[in-house]
Amino acid sequence: MTILEFRQQCEKALDSCRKESQEVDSLDKLNAFKGRHLGKKSALTSFYQGMKDLSLEDRKVFGQVLSELKANITAIYEERLKEIDEKMLLEKMAKKKVDISLPGFDKATGTIHPYFKVVREIVDFFVGLGFVVADGPEVETDENNFERVNIPKDHPARDMQDSFVISDGWILRSHTSAVQSRVMKEMGGKEPVKIICPGKVYRRDNDATHSHQFGQIEGLVISKDATFANLLELLTKLLRHLFGEKRSVRFRPSFFPFTEPSIEADISCFECDGKGCSFCKNTGWIEILGAGMVHPNVLRLNGYDDKACQGFAFGLGIDRIAMLKYGIDDIKKLYLDDADFLAQFRKE
Repeated sequence: MTILEFRQQCEKALDSCRKESQEVDSLDKLNAFKGRHLGKKSALTSFYQGMKDLSLEDRKVFGQVLSELKANITAIYEERLKEIDEKMLLEKMAKKKVDISLPGFDKATGTIHPYFKVVREIVDFFVGLGFVVADGPEVETDENNFERVNIPKDHPARDMQDSFVISDGWILRSHTSAVQSRVMKEMGGKEPVKIICPGKVYRRDNDATHSHQFGQIEGLVISKDATFANLLELLTKLLRHLFGEKRSVRFRPSFFPFTEPSIEADISCFECDGKGCSFCKNTGWIEILGAGMVHPNVLRLNGYDDKACQGFAFGLGIDRIAMLKYGIDDIKKLYLDDADFLAQFRKE
């Protein structure tokens, strides 16, 4: 057989393949088509088998013609496969029409943790009054955490707070007052200062009602005209913002090393409306936070002239506010990954 005759046979086989492909309209027919034209019993395979009797020179020429034939048949098969796949997809889509009038699926969504709900609410309140949010490291120096807030090494206030020592002179901060120390140091005696400092703090865990780690937000204001009356008005607005405008607020004397005079703030019990119940231990009041005018020693230790300016500071526990605000009866719930517990705050 001459190469010309062989080419004619190949073209005839390709012609037959093209015509037959037009009748193929399903995957089953396409698979049968592939077997007939590309399988072991196909004409293509017969052509390859007939090459064994050819000379080496003829094999090269005939082999090139066969390669072209195989490539053309494969292209016809793949094109038909693509067309059938598209046809099947359209038929499937036509059978599964979407009724856009039906309601969508309700996907479960997360929620903000009650701890961070309180943080956001308090931060938003103070930022709206012109306060700046300040932050600092949780591993602090003894100087920033104690010395610069008027708690020297022999002060009894350290008994409950110097529990987590990292190394000599370094501890896990026991209050965010350390951030205030850093800010005052950075200001270099300049005023005004108007900051709030939210964050985690660490103290000794003595009983089931306390945690070795909890959240705290402290505030500091230093200026020439900051007064005790300003502090009382600010705290009254804050507590009524958090617990309702109907809440009564009272202030009573207390002691803190970094403030003088010092006070503690209480609100009327929201369970009994101040009449007395087990929740408020029959006092009608719930303790909320501590505050006071910045101690002159603190001003001097941080580079301020206590004769030229004054200030006030306050601090409240984030966990405690969250528990009171949302009726949480166990502080451990704030630290457990309980989806059922957290889901109830989705409505808030």
